[in-house]
Amino acid sequence: MKVLLAATAAALCLAAPLGAQERTPSHPDAKVYFVNLKDGDTVTSPVTVVFGLSAMGVAPAGTEKEHTGHHHLLIDRPAIGEGEDGADELLYGLPADEHHVHFGGGQTETSIELSPGRHTLQLVLGDASHVPHESPVVSEVITINVE
Repeated sequence: MKVLLAATAAALCLAAPLGAQERTPSHPDAKVYFVNLKDGDTVTSPVTVVFGLSAMGVAPAGTEKEHTGHHHLLIDRPAIGEGEDGADELLYGLPADEHHVHFGGGQTETSIELSPGRHTLQLVLGDASHVPHESPVVSEVITINVE
């Protein structure tokens, strides 16, 4: 009996890392995209970025309503789920720093200062707790050139 309990406890620890939470489901048809930018565009700074979303709604962070979320803009970093912290950000949420801009007020556009050169951008929809949904709603990574 002790062996069975120990095996069950070990399996639960492997299945649910400490701090992980049940992820919020996304709508199966949800898409997030850049309205005014496309891969390869040349722009000037400040760069206006307009966020598009279909099959889900936008709500401020902390709002727990089915099929809603808020935008995050990833700048000059690997695609969501990739890189050193890729798996963690899908389970525990996105940090807030110069590479991860949160729009927890429900904003659908922004103006950002970018230095001249090439930059990558990706949109990620986060749930009430800044965690990407189960079946993450993410845009393609685009590269823009800032003059």
